[in-house]
Amino acid sequence: MMKPSHILFASAVAAMSVGCASNKANEAMTAEAVQTEAAPVDLQQKLNMYTTVRLTSDLSSLTPKERQMIPLLIEAGKIMDELFWYEAYGNGDSLLTALDNEAAKQFVKINYGPWDRLNNNEPFIPGVGPKPDAANFYPHDMTKQEFEQANLKDKASQYTFLRRDANGKLITVPYHVQFKGQVQRASALLRQAAALADDAGLKKYLNLRAEALLTDNYQPSDLAWMDMKTNRIDVVIGPIETYEDALFGYKAAHEAYVLIKDMDWSKRLEKYAAFLPELQRGLPVAANYKKETPGTDSDLNAYDVVYYAGDCNAGGKTIAINLPNDEEVQLKKGTRRLQLKNAMRAKFDKIMVPIADELIADDQKKHITFDAFFANTMFHEVAHGLGIKNTINGKGTVRDALKEHGSALEEGKADILGLYMITQLHGKGEVAGSLEDYYTTFMAGLARSVRFGAASAHGKANMVCFNYFKEKGAFQRDEQTGKYRVDYAKMREAMNGLSELILTLQGNGDYAGVGKLLNEQGQIGTQLQSDLDRLSRKNIPVDIVFEQGVEVLGLR
Repeated sequence: MMKPSHILFASAVAAMSVGCASNKANEAMTAEAVQTEAAPVDLQQKLNMYTTVRLTSDLSSLTPKERQMIPLLIEAGKIMDELFWYEAYGNGDSLLTALDNEAAKQFVKINYGPWDRLNNNEPFIPGVGPKPDAANFYPHDMTKQEFEQANLKDKASQYTFLRRDANGKLITVPYHVQFKGQVQRASALLRQAAALADDAGLKKYLNLRAEALLTDNYQPSDLAWMDMKTNRIDVVIGPIETYEDALFGYKAAHEAYVLIKDMDWSKRLEKYAAFLPELQRGLPVAANYKKETPGTDSDLNAYDVVYYAGDCNAGGKTIAINLPNDEEVQLKKGTRRLQLKNAMRAKFDKIMVPIADELIADDQKKHITFDAFFANTMFHEVAHGLGIKNTINGKGTVRDALKEHGSALEEGKADILGLYMITQLHGKGEVAGSLEDYYTTFMAGLARSVRFGAASAHGKANMVCFNYFKEKGAFQRDEQTGKYRVDYAKMREAMNGLSELILTLQGNGDYAGVGKLLNEQGQIGTQLQSDLDRLSRKNIPVDIVFEQGVEVLGLR
């Protein structure tokens, strides 16, 4: 008989500890037994934070060869899942084997480890310590000072692990060496898919990406990916985002999205990239902080996503992508913004609308629309291309200067400059609908995203925005109803003020200043927490999980 979902007995904790101890000594130990047992956790209640969505798409427009490609790409995605487990935790199998009930196993799988990603990475398994900032990218006993003093030329590479040799000295291990067998299998799958591709750009990209997995040289495939224009099938695959490295923000984690482009929607979106240079010049900040010219070869495209794996599948699910992250590629080619339309629609219907019903003033709820949610999400991704990638004072790239603070501030920049872009384009008649729709939906979106918790770069960024808007009077809370009303004029002023603050911090590479902002403004206050608790009591989900794969798509 299954044991209650909120209890994990000591034998399971012991088994988990043994499983972790069996990892090689120079790898981070990411789940350590502690002497006192944590308070029982109701894991079934935690599972209820997520609502299940079947990840499907209309495949009728695909050719037979394109339909054959999808299972190959999904199989390669499953390998990325294995690699992310290692990066986030270590030996996931030992953890899952130790657990004694299905609710615990299911929640561990959602989180890729025993830490609740939507609750500031709090451990939810008794006997597990805090989630290490180092994840499994660095030795668990390595200090920041030791890292800084190590004379290793590729220590800050996105594609190396830090480990210890037999003498305890720090060494680097490239991803393609650590994962040799897995990347060889994934590379072969991409080459098989390339052989089926009739689109020349897709064929080139898949072959170059297959090579990149074997060498950790991703720039040629990033450039080829940006050159693709007419492909209907796409895959984002490899070590990409650096959120999981909370120690420095250097190390990229593996993930995969398998995508089907919506050609009609994409055609409607393509015009906006041309406005980037003009919008850059108009940013509400001093000239030095907007002197770079964003690439105009950027793409805006809409997709149905049919498979998530690895980093993008952990905890809160991504609904839009802005890539590549390589600054050289961005300045040369721009970026591609991928709007994941089916996943976005699921979050709007199942999460955004119920939140608005509970938290937005009754007479402003009519301004919560899917078109505004789609646009806010899309222009968030476009806005990553605005501002500057390099500091103005010789501190190198913004990402390197801000280290582990960089991701949260960049997400905050994208949020606020996305709203700025909508405001400017609306004034030109290039965006339909009322500004009230975009501003009110943005406000409800803050309430949705802060539920991801301070451990999420997106959650922390939205919390900074919420607190800044509150200070500037961009909204008021009705004490009787507990609902929020947007002051549209003050919200516009606050938008410009926060834009200037973030762009200045980035341009200065002000590590200490960003840390201060995130620590002081990136916290959930008592009043807001009580409102978020109301959402939980109403059983409004925080995020979604997927039924996905070839069977769900009807391809087997």
